[in-house]
Amino acid sequence: MEPSEMDLYLHKGCYFFRVLSSPENIDSLESFEIRDDDTFIITYPKSGTVWTQNIVSLILYEGHRDGTENISLIDRAPWLEYNIYHVDLPSRPSPRVISSHLPYYLVPKGLRNKRAKIIYVFRNPKDVLVSSYHFYKILTIMETSKEFDVYFKKFLAGKVPSSLWLDHIEGWYTHKGDFNILFLSYEEMKKDLRSSLLKICNFLGRKLTEKEVDVVVDKATFDSMKADSRTNYAVMNPTLTESSKGVFLRKGIVGDWKNLMTVAQSERFDRVFKERMEKLPFRFCWDIQEDPEPISSSGEENNV
Repeated sequence: MEPSEMDLYLHKGCYFFRVLSSPENIDSLESFEIRDDDTFIITYPKSGTVWTQNIVSLILYEGHRDGTENISLIDRAPWLEYNIYHVDLPSRPSPRVISSHLPYYLVPKGLRNKRAKIIYVFRNPKDVLVSSYHFYKILTIMETSKEFDVYFKKFLAGKVPSSLWLDHIEGWYTHKGDFNILFLSYEEMKKDLRSSLLKICNFLGRKLTEKEVDVVVDKATFDSMKADSRTNYAVMNPTLTESSKGVFLRKGIVGDWKNLMTVAQSERFDRVFKERMEKLPFRFCWDIQEDPEPISSSGEENNV
């Protein structure tokens, strides 16, 4: 039996962590009650989720912005399908921020009424692959081979948490008309955080003063987040991670795949992913030196 088969389970075409959820739990989310002012942050793992959780929290919650609330991101933007800390989401005061890695077809049905908002952040998949390889090595709930090539092949086959990256992003983009959704790229946020921040504010209908925008930009930089115990996930359940093996927020850069992936692996990746990626309307940025094409879509073709 493969390690992934022991640590993960396949349910309705998607792999989940066995110890963090169950098929019954995933199925129950279909009827999760959605509020009009809910904001969902949806990503494929290691695509900028924690960063986006922090940005949205800083925009929506004044206490988070001015430093008067001592609430960690895990509690400020809790997970839907991996509710590790048993947050009582139905009794949460509005506006709620909820995080998820779910594919489009497993999210609560109420999201399809287009009133609640979804921010979908994506990242070039080579960096996603490398980032997830490093991350899963520090998890105690998943056995990840130290050999990068072993994980590389699993990623290309979709035998990893959340299954195949291509299926996830294709599914969400193809069905964007069913949701009130804003697509943002990690690279675009990295290149111009202020512009991305204003895009999110506009989408959420929130107006911040120039000074407040400055504060959010400063607190949402990688270095600020890494130093802040509320945002660096250092408080994560010690039974889930082994801190001696690495940290949750590692590098936060664009193009790190080049430090680990061989030319042969990169070419193999392209053979497997390129054809389907070219059909997506997003231009992927593989290096910080490249200019990512701004994405301001909330569903309209001409904006993507």
